[in-house]
Amino acid sequence: MPPSPAIPSPVIPSRLKVLRPHSLMGQMLLAVAAALLLVQGLGAFLVYRAQREGYEAGMNNAAVFRLIMETRGPRGLVRRQNGRPGDAPGGPLSGPPPKGYHLEYSTRSPVLPGEARDRDAESELTRILADQDFTVREVVVVHRAAGQDRYARRGLLRRAASFGLPPDEVSGLLRSNLMVVGVRTSDEGSWIIARVRGPRPENVLLKPILIQTISIYVVLMMAVALILRRITRPLAALTRRLERFAATQDLDGQLPPSGPEDMQRLIVAHNAMESRIAALLDEKDVMLGAIGHDLKTPLAALRVRIESVSDDVERGRMASTIEDIVRTLDDILSLARVGRPSDPLERTELSALMFAVIEEYEDMGEPVEVGETERIALELRPTWIRRALRNLIGNALRYGQRARVSLSRETTPGGRSAVIVIDDDGPGIPEDQIHAMMNPFTRGDPSRNSATGGAGLGLALARAIAEQHGGALVLANRLAADGTVEGLRAKVELPVG
Repeated sequence: MPPSPAIPSPVIPSRLKVLRPHSLMGQMLLAVAAALLLVQGLGAFLVYRAQREGYEAGMNNAAVFRLIMETRGPRGLVRRQNGRPGDAPGGPLSGPPPKGYHLEYSTRSPVLPGEARDRDAESELTRILADQDFTVREVVVVHRAAGQDRYARRGLLRRAASFGLPPDEVSGLLRSNLMVVGVRTSDEGSWIIARVRGPRPENVLLKPILIQTISIYVVLMMAVALILRRITRPLAALTRRLERFAATQDLDGQLPPSGPEDMQRLIVAHNAMESRIAALLDEKDVMLGAIGHDLKTPLAALRVRIESVSDDVERGRMASTIEDIVRTLDDILSLARVGRPSDPLERTELSALMFAVIEEYEDMGEPVEVGETERIALELRPTWIRRALRNLIGNALRYGQRARVSLSRETTPGGRSAVIVIDDDGPGIPEDQIHAMMNPFTRGDPSRNSATGGAGLGLALARAIAEQHGGALVLANRLAADGTVEGLRAKVELPVG
């Protein structure tokens, strides 16, 4: 029963981590924040637009009120009796406005050079004046700072002097917005000019809307964050528990149910699943132990019996067959147990362990060479790593006639790793079969000297051992300059740190 392959953690570039959160809480907060920002922004824009339209309507109505009161009210009557026809066509009019009204009579348009006219306000004022039967030839509207208008500036400075206003308040009044409305009532060029002063709409409307929007946004985000934290905290704990159980298959430290009801049910179901998996693994270990014992005992008896065979050739063949069966049985049992090791991790000098394995082959006269090697110490299970190295070096010798072994530190997709490289001079493996070759009971092409091959468990066991340590086994063909295959390269990557 081969172990489940380890699931590597995704390698996420640091820049992407900054731009996009990968946790559930972070992504949900980002989605809610974006949705709230869109809704709040749209709502704030609509409120601002409605309030601005109301503000502009108030300014327009104030200007119309002053024009009508001046020309049709009691003061207009006095002006007509004195020969100053306010709203009737007549001769050129000039001079200061009547006291109490911000009106000016002039023969020139109030638009200064370089000023832009407010066409929307002009259309609205024309409509309102027409509704009031106030006949005009032309209407112009401009906006300027009160300090830039000679009449408004003179009046504000006189008021400041009368009331003793401080300089900063006077400066604010001079910067305030002034809407200047000019109405031409005759073809001779007579203009009635009204001025309506008020703060700019941006200053009046944007600040409270902005404060309101930010306040609502902060309150809603805090509420969402609290809800998400209540959901994601037990989920994060369950994730850590799952990772620990996947590595150790230990039932100690199971989580008590917490969080919302759905999350509690998930934790209860997960605990039950862990218990069932642990029971199945225990049954598997018992079964494997029984199989190993029940098979090895008759094999040992057969090994003794073949000594009575008189034919040396036949006896040698029988002994070789028994050794193959024992070796295959050991590989199967090791492959089944590698996912649940019983021996603890030990701080080990990997280069020393590698040299010890190489010496075994050198003592047997096998052509094993040592390349560049670094001293690297890390936490591992020496017995299993030694088994993986024997399998890989044995494969290199069997199919490639010689093996070259080296050890170095490299940056791999999983981070910094200790990398053991085993090269051979064999025919390599077809590219479309490299991945399949690491599966149990898979053998190479017959051209790879199948007569000396085993049961196809060596690479599968080496890969399982590497993954048991959080690493990986990588196979690749070594290519010459002309593209031909020079041999096979096996890399055992073990994370450092």
